[in-house]
Amino acid sequence: MKKQYLKEYTAKQIVQRAMKIIPWSVNVMDEHGIIIASGEPSRLRQRHEGAILALKDNRVVEIDSATANQLKGVKPGINLPISFHGQLIGVLGITGEPDEVRSYAELVKMASELVIEHMVLIEQKEWDKRYREDLINQLIMREPPAEALQAMVSYLGIDLQLPRVVVIIELRQPDREALRNLLDYFENRARDHLVTFTDFNELIIIKPIPLKQGVWDLQQEQRDLQNFKSWASSSGFSRIVVGGFFPGETGLHRSWQTAKATQAMVKRQKVKNQYVFYHDYALPALLSEVSDSWQAQELSHLWMQLQDHDSKGVLQATLRVWFEQNCELSQTAKQLHIHVNTLRYRLQRCESILQIKINDLKSILWLYIGMQMQTETVGSHNFTATETAKVRQKR
Repeated sequence: MKKQYLKEYTAKQIVQRAMKIIPWSVNVMDEHGIIIASGEPSRLRQRHEGAILALKDNRVVEIDSATANQLKGVKPGINLPISFHGQLIGVLGITGEPDEVRSYAELVKMASELVIEHMVLIEQKEWDKRYREDLINQLIMREPPAEALQAMVSYLGIDLQLPRVVVIIELRQPDREALRNLLDYFENRARDHLVTFTDFNELIIIKPIPLKQGVWDLQQEQRDLQNFKSWASSSGFSRIVVGGFFPGETGLHRSWQTAKATQAMVKRQKVKNQYVFYHDYALPALLSEVSDSWQAQELSHLWMQLQDHDSKGVLQATLRVWFEQNCELSQTAKQLHIHVNTLRYRLQRCESILQIKINDLKSILWLYIGMQMQTETVGSHNFTATETAKVRQKR
C-alpha cells in the first residue's frame, strides 16, 4: 500500500509560500491529477489534464496557450511531477506562458519537496510521540503487556529487553520553552528513554538502568540522575521518584505501582529529598495505601500513645535514631551525642509509658510500623547535642 505523503494541508502550504515569492498562480495536484490546492480556488477538485500527462510519463509537461485551448481544465503553464522517497506523489503546476515561468519551475519544485519533507517529518514525530505515549500506558497499566505491543516496539526501535524502571519527575511551574528543551533532551540525548507527561508539571519516564554483575548499580544511577537534573533545572526541577526494579513481563507495571506509592508517601510525610528511591522507603510507601483507614489507626496506636506523653518529641526522636541504627545502643548514643545510660533511661521511659518490653520483637514491630505511618518529615529528627542537653536539664 502506498503511503500518502502529499496531504491537502501540505499542498496549501506549498501554494501559499510559493505565491509569496512568484507573481504567478500555483496549483498542486494529487497522484490522480486532481487539484487539491490552488491560487485560484475556483479550480479546486478539478481534474487537470496536464497533470495526468506528467504523472503518466513521469516528465515535465509544458502547455502553451494553443495547447491549453484543446485540453479540459487546463491553462498555459508548466507541470512538474513531484516524487518523495522514490514514489510519485503528485504534480506541481505554475500557471503562465512556459517561456515566462520556466526559470522558476525547478526552484519552486525543489522548495515544494522541502516543504513536503518537513511536513512528513513533523507528522512522523507526532506519530512517534503518540505511539510512545501509548506504549508507556500499556507497559505500566497492563498486567501482563498486550501481545500487540511487539509491533509498536518494533516500529519505535525500543529495546524492551533492557532492564528498566519507572521514574516520576516533578517540576515546578515550567514554561513552554523549558519543557521544549527538556523534551529535546530525551529526543536527542536519551532516545532509549520512554517519556510522557501525565500533567503539566509531571513526567513519567521508563528508563534503562545500569547493572553491575547482574545487580542494579545504584551509584551509577545517581550519577545518571544528576546528569539529567542539570538538564531539567531550567524546567523548575523539584523531585525525582524512582520505582523499584522488577524483572519479567509485569515488572514495569509493578515499578509504576511502587513509584506512585512512594510519591504519595513522600507528599504525606513531607520528605524533602530531591531523589527518592522506593527501595529506601519501601515499608512506608507500602503502608501509605492504608494511611487513612482503621487499619492505620490500629497499626499506629502504640506510636500515637507515645506522642501523647512526649510533648517535646525527645523519645520519638530517640526511637527513630535507634531504629535507624538497628537498635544498637552505642551507635544510637553516638548519633544523638548522649551517654549510653541516658539512652537506656529514655528507652525505659518508653517501656513505662507504653507498658511494653522494648526488647520484645512483637512490641518493637508495632512501634516501628506506627512510626512509619506518621506524617512527620522523614530524616529530620536528629537532635543536636545542645537540644538534648536542654531537654535533659528540664528533666
